[in-house]
Amino acid sequence: MQRLRSTPGFLAMALLVVTAWFLPAAAQSDNAGLEPVLSQMDKAAANFRTTQASFVSDQYQKVVDEHDIQKGKVYFRRVGNETQMAADITEPDKKYVLYADSKVELYQPKIDQVTSYSAGKNRADFESFLVLGFGGGGHDMLKSFDVKYLGTEKVDDLDTAKLDLVPKSQKVRNTFQHIVLWIDPARGVSIQQQFFDPSGDYRLAKYTEIELNQKIPDAVFKLKTTAKTKFVAPQGE
Repeated sequence: MQRLRSTPGFLAMALLVVTAWFLPAAAQSDNAGLEPVLSQMDKAAANFRTTQASFVSDQYQKVVDEHDIQKGKVYFRRVGNETQMAADITEPDKKYVLYADSKVELYQPKIDQVTSYSAGKNRADFESFLVLGFGGGGHDMLKSFDVKYLGTEKVDDLDTAKLDLVPKSQKVRNTFQHIVLWIDPARGVSIQQQFFDPSGDYRLAKYTEIELNQKIPDAVFKLKTTAKTKFVAPQGE
């Protein structure tokens, strides 16, 4: 699968993970400060219905020393046993990303094309990456990551709990060496995420104007295509 440079960090990660499934395993942590953070995330996950936020994403490529800045809005909602996600990318180019019915769809209005990726039988694993810090339980992360508590750090005057996640699966580490989350302890959600590639590239996504459990119109979770939109899927999808 080609690198999707047009999507923000957590979305690029979501699409790449379609081809990099991980094998869950039990985990424990002796970090004294970690348990309260995981418990608060568990509480937020139990009460989760919807989340929406504005984001700014910086995708850095080390080889060319280049930063690709993306801006937009992201939305999550739980429908039955499924978590759905929609992203409206507004800068620098208009794009939409939708995850629903075990499928990721990327719509590019400029070329009027939708590219689809199927999560298939690995939907549960796929969603665990997708909702990392947004509706996902804290202790659930321990099934797939070695989680380390890095203390507190201010992000926009907010004292956050900083967590470092190392995927247990070598296959996943080949794509993302480790992930850093900045968690708002009061709400149990992530306000900043950074994904590090083995190459030295990283994707840093920052979230503001976070709204929890507010009504989100159904139209947000539908692609705004045209009668001439072309639908494609990578080989094997």
